[in-house]
Parts: sequence; C-alpha cells; structure tokens
Amino acid sequence: MLDWNRILSLLVAAFYIVTAYWLKGGEVACKALIFILFPTACIWFSDAVGGYTGNMGSMPITQSSPGIFVRLLGWVLLLLPVILAGFQFFSHGKS
Repeated sequence: MLDWNRILSLLVAAFYIVTAYWLKGGEVACKALIFILFPTACIWFSDAVGGYTGNMGSMPITQSSPGIFVRLLGWVLLLLPVILAGFQFFSHGKS
C-alpha cells in the first residue's frame, strides 16, 4: 500500500533524477540515483530498517530504532540538497 510518505518521496526522488539528467546528463543522474537510494529506503521501509540489529561493518547495532525516527532521518537526508541550496541562495548576498 502506498502512503503519502512513499508517494511524496518518490516524487522528490524522480525530481532529483530528472533535474540532474536535464542539467548535467546521465552520469550525474546516476549519481543522484545512488544518493537517493538510502534515504528513500529509510522512508519506505522505516520499520524494517529501524528493527535491524547486528553488525554493520565493524560497528555493532545493539538496539532497534523506532520507525518514525528512521523515516524522519530519511526525509532529512532526502531533502538535504534542497536545504543546502536554500541556505546558499539566502546567504549568497550577505557577507
């Protein structure tokens, strides 16, 4: 079932990929796709990702995380380029 988080994150992800392709070409669009995979997974599968315990490389994960926090982190990461662009836009003329 698609909820508003999934639909909206899919639209944001598609916007990033299409914009990257339109402005810079296929290589940058592929990099944008790679960038959005983790945040989108956190949004779409927040309960499953939050419930993971075990080893993550050399770092053990000993407790599960609430799905809502995983989803929130996914949104922050997904919207990070927009947030940074906003900061750059509004601070450009202020020195």
